[in-house]
Amino acid sequence: MIDAKTLASRFPGDFTFGVATAAFQIEGASKADGRKPSIWDAFCNMPGRVHNRDNGEIACDHYNRLEQDLDLIKEMGVEAYRFSIAWPRIIPDGTGPVNEAGLDFYDRLVDGCKARGIKTFATLYHWDLPLLLAGDGGWTARSTAYAFQRYAKTVMSRLGDRLDAVATFNEPWCIVWLSHLYGIHAPGERNMQAALHAMHTMNLAHGLGVEAIRSEASNVPVGLVLNAASIIPGSDSPADLAAAERAHQFHNGAFFDPVFKGEYPKEFVEALGDRMPVIEEGDMKLISQKLDWWGLNYYTPERVADDADRKGVFPWTVKAPPATDVKTDIGWEIYAPGLKLLVEGLYRRYDLPECYITENGACDNAGLADGEVNDTMRLDYLGDHLDVVADLIMNGYPMRGYFAWSLMDNFEWAEGYRMRFGLVHVDYETQLRTVKKSGKWYRDLAEQFPKGNHKPGQPFV
Repeated sequence: MIDAKTLASRFPGDFTFGVATAAFQIEGASKADGRKPSIWDAFCNMPGRVHNRDNGEIACDHYNRLEQDLDLIKEMGVEAYRFSIAWPRIIPDGTGPVNEAGLDFYDRLVDGCKARGIKTFATLYHWDLPLLLAGDGGWTARSTAYAFQRYAKTVMSRLGDRLDAVATFNEPWCIVWLSHLYGIHAPGERNMQAALHAMHTMNLAHGLGVEAIRSEASNVPVGLVLNAASIIPGSDSPADLAAAERAHQFHNGAFFDPVFKGEYPKEFVEALGDRMPVIEEGDMKLISQKLDWWGLNYYTPERVADDADRKGVFPWTVKAPPATDVKTDIGWEIYAPGLKLLVEGLYRRYDLPECYITENGACDNAGLADGEVNDTMRLDYLGDHLDVVADLIMNGYPMRGYFAWSLMDNFEWAEGYRMRFGLVHVDYETQLRTVKKSGKWYRDLAEQFPKGNHKPGQPFV
């Protein structure tokens, strides 16, 4: 176990430590105060989609326990809270009337954070698309990008005067590939052409969202949160190295290249041919507007080898063996150097602004015993990955903050409630919160830092 105080000494005084959550995963109250269903509400009700047919109707009951949970964040000693806003609470049908009660909830959340000295990092979209928009094609329909633009303007008009930072989207890779090609997340599509249309619509929505945010709240730093894959080739053979480049274009380039280069990767486009959606004049200029910051979500590396048989679709790769058998309880390889390789590689390829690690953590299902949760695997995971972040800072990379995933155990999407990522244990029957061993360690770390006034996009002094 890395000593918290020793580790803290490796970070600059303006570094931001925070915790992160997402609306659908914790809020519950899925039918309260005018909220209407999202695609995830529908997905949960489909047999075979979510473990145990678990759903978000109650989750962590955060909607009704807001003050208690904000007190918990304050007690964790962190400076910032990254949360998402539920589109179905704000504009329940995706278009049409605005629901004032939904905005009122986030007013209370933001004001509650401010009253406790906690910075607010909001994410506008963390996967809960209003269900009615699915009838028009969801993310495969260009009209959804303009619905998102209006939603972004509505939120920022109300909350922009008090937010410290905002991200348009969380994890485009999941919105596109996991949800529209692999069918693992809502809406459960398994179609490359649908995925490609969702890709461009979402990228366009990001650009329109940036424009909307800046029109309503020009002082709020705007960014995008990407779960970039740390691609590691299975060998140094030319075939595996070429496979790793294709994997980068598919997993990362489809989202980084439009935003930071104003184009889609060449080999990616050539391979997919006429399945690519129409890109209209002005689209790429909108998508590639300069950002103030970007967020990186990292959990595990992606090891790839060449698929000599060219089975399946681009990027024609197969999984390579992990370097170690050490895994989290969800089965993901633990490899902290993958984070270092990823950040270094992305800054070599792209002109990137300053970076926040917006999610990092481990599924450790250690249970509650005698009032304690001894989650040593998660604690060691956090320490090892934060050690890498400190190395990156020492080597000159603009790493400005770290948000542990997650504040508390919650609804883990297709895995339901059987996987636990929280620093705080949640008893879903009683809603009792218990800070785990890892949470106490993280609190000791965060409390070493003064609560400064730095915002994303501002220079450090």
